Amino acid sequence: MDRAAHLAALNGRLLQAFSRCSLETLRATSALRLVLPHVEPLLALNVSKEVRKDALAFRAAAEAVARGAAPDAQAAGRVLEATKTIDREFLRRLDDFPLRLEISYARVAPVRLRRIERLLEAAYRLLAHWPPHTPLRAVIQAQYSAEAYEQLILGLLRLYGEEAGALARAVRLPRLLAPLTERLVRRLDATLAEVAPRLARDASARVYRRRASVSS
Repeated sequence: MDRAAHLAALNGRLLQAFSRCSLETLRATSALRLVLPHVEPLLALNVSKEVRKDALAFRAAAEAVARGAAPDAQAAGRVLEATKTIDREFLRRLDDFPLRLEISYARVAPVRLRRIERLLEAAYRLLAHWPPHTPLRAVIQAQYSAEAYEQLILGLLRLYGEEAGALARAVRLPRLLAPLTERLVRRLDATLAEVAPRLARDASARVYRRRASVSS
């Protein structure tokens, strides 16, 4: 079993759920119904991009386990540098969208680096303590309490939300919809902040449900 790929798949499902739940909440805001069709494909494409970039961190963590040395700041920097290729592909695909994106990489990079560092730390911890023939759920339970795992997921989602908010702020909509940009950004920030704790609780509950049922 490719354990790094297994972690990457779990992370991908989490980010997809975060995006889906956030968009469902945004669609209930009537004032944004005109602008969301322009932004939803961008946010969906962004999730795909971030899943691919996170997979680089999981792979780097697996390589660190193979070397027998925890990933350091240099390892995080190498992952950050490698993500730029995926970013460039993302920007090229935006040529097909009816909007422009004016984003400052310097503004996003510190948040992204913190997220990479947390992913590397967590992935290394799990991969280095994953006995053969052991389900991932059991590995997580052995390394984290339910509360600590929930906080780990919440922290990662909040950092992802910061990046998504920066992306939304960089969007330049068609002129007639431009006045709605600030409202979109404020509502997106609020929605991400609302959804992240709920999703972190759900993720923790799924991992620890068997332990809870045994002790009850």
